[in-house]
Amino acid sequence: MKKNTKVILGGSTVILSILILLIAATPGASGTELPIHQVLANAEKYEGRYVTTEGFLVESSIDWRADEIELRFDIVDNDGNILSVYHHGVRPDNFSEGVITILEGYIVPGEPFQAERVKTKCPSKYEGEDPNNYDPEFHKELLDDKTSN
Repeated sequence: MKKNTKVILGGSTVILSILILLIAATPGASGTELPIHQVLANAEKYEGRYVTTEGFLVESSIDWRADEIELRFDIVDNDGNILSVYHHGVRPDNFSEGVITILEGYIVPGEPFQAERVKTKCPSKYEGEDPNNYDPEFHKELLDDKTSN
């Protein structure tokens, strides 16, 4: 076999291996983003597919079992659709009423949503004020006060 043929064959094998690893390592890349009402209405259609959905946490539904590292809870959308969720993993920080909860996982018809990842968005109290209300004079006064101390 010629040297060029060996190099091309070896390089192709390396590139193919890297592509296979990338595809296998990113199940979310082939996932589907769905609103809660579609998850509930079409559970059979999306069974076994990696799905992302989000809703508002219902704090009264939280069942955290630290010994088993199991978390069960409900999320609700703006239309009042409720999705029950099961997550085998740690409880996220700032897990409280009304926080937006993002779920990634699988749908099993007749069972709670099987969440592999549970993330929360920061509550609005951490968001900045409207930039249109910015007062440069007030900011200048604050800086002057700090530099004079």
